[in-house]
Amino acid sequence: MTEALPTREAIVATARESIARGSKSFAAASLLFDRETRERAWLLYAWCRRCDDIVDGQDHGHGMRHVADAPARVVEVAAMTEAALAGQVVGDPAFDALRIVAGETRMPAAFARDLVAGFALDAEEWRPRSEDDLHGYCYHVAGAVGCMMAVVMGVPPEDEDTLDRACDLGLAFQLANIARDIGEDDAAGRCYLPEEWLVEIDVPPGEQMKPQYRPRLAMLAKRLAARAAAFEASARRGTPALRFRSAWAVLAAAEIYGAIGRKVAERGERAWDRRVTTGAGEKIGFIARAGMDAARRTTLYPRTPRDPSLWTRPRISPAAPGPTS
Repeated sequence: MTEALPTREAIVATARESIARGSKSFAAASLLFDRETRERAWLLYAWCRRCDDIVDGQDHGHGMRHVADAPARVVEVAAMTEAALAGQVVGDPAFDALRIVAGETRMPAAFARDLVAGFALDAEEWRPRSEDDLHGYCYHVAGAVGCMMAVVMGVPPEDEDTLDRACDLGLAFQLANIARDIGEDDAAGRCYLPEEWLVEIDVPPGEQMKPQYRPRLAMLAKRLAARAAAFEASARRGTPALRFRSAWAVLAAAEIYGAIGRKVAERGERAWDRRVTTGAGEKIGFIARAGMDAARRTTLYPRTPRDPSLWTRPRISPAAPGPTS
């Protein structure tokens, strides 16, 4: 007897559990979407989370460790991703989640491939030399996800300006994460601070967490937070293109992650003594404020040309969307 395939409902339920375990911030923001968008956001998150966990040997983003076969794991992730994008049943709930969300939207496959390329960078123990390198990495591991989320929210793949703003939000999130996680990354043998920045403040590579360098490291954290704030401000100007509930969710996420970047900057050299987080009460306040801002988004965030000084994502071919159903 042929075993019945998991239903969409079952895969959505698994995806919901994944986001609840992996990110309280994203889980909270996702509740603001309408049901269709919310479920698709969960499906996309589940695939992103699973890829990251496979490559880094984690469990829902926790317990990152060095894995000796990381490049082989990326090959495995890439193969399952391609199968999902081709509409094939993979047999892994997270990759079948990608199959479903790609099939239900006009999501360009190139965005998913760009994210996998970001995992390959980590597997190769790549480190940025310049600020431009840093931004490129942030695009691969977060900006591309922002673009996919925009498509999930109904943004046409041809709307390059809104996709740019969605990418900006992903960059803002990742830059804030990098600032917050400098200590954790160092413990795992990673560093996302550009080599040129470390040279500029006379910190030897690999020694940035030593106590004598903490004041200088705090300067770089503030720089990261400032970069994140600039991308966040740009992203907010894309919200008039979204439906109200989607704009509300985006602005809530921007508030939550923006607060993380600001807290890191404010704590200075003590930013890594304990993990920077936002409490439940803070999240409720951010969500409430985001709702008010979403209602006034066309006035608060008029569509003006994007700041040309900001790093810009690479353009993708309009062809090769995911399968349709």
